[in-house]
Amino acid sequence: MKALQGVAVAFLPMNLPYTMTPEMVADAARAFRPRILYPYHFGETDTTRLLALLKDEKGIEVRLRNMK
Repeated sequence: MKALQGVAVAFLPMNLPYTMTPEMVADAARAFRPRILYPYHFGETDTTRLLALLKDEKGIEVRLRNMK
């Protein structure tokens, strides 16, 4: 992931035990800096944690959608 460049939109799964934690998603987003990040498959994961982790990252817009 760290080698990716010029990513406009990224969709990253965020739900343990099978995908990433909010911290892992934030680290991935910081690595390749998509302009827009859509976390998905987050189930009961607290999405506010991801928003807090990325609140100071300029240029990464996190968009949340109701997945229920």
